[in-house]
Amino acid sequence: MKFRTLCCIALVGLATGCANVNVRTDNLPEVTTVPTFEQSYVFWWWGLDGEYEVNVREICLGKGVEQMQTVTTFDDSLISLVTLGIYSKRTARVWCKD
Repeated sequence: MKFRTLCCIALVGLATGCANVNVRTDNLPEVTTVPTFEQSYVFWWWGLDGEYEVNVREICLGKGVEQMQTVTTFDDSLISLVTLGIYSKRTARVWCKD
């Protein structure tokens, strides 16, 4: 019984892992401060429905972009797992240069 429980916990942990894509235009390390912009977007049917664009020129108001990132948090993955992928979320983050 303990083995089954451990297997189920491991499976849920693997299925709800976090993921991110980080984009920088220079070779500096990743920024960890609070982003200038952060917004979650909804996707349907395993990501087949839902397409979004983030206009960084509008967000940074003419300043340069330091870093862009898309993130699937643990909570986002858990929601996707519970709905079997029918509903899922991803979060976009943008850091503007000072």
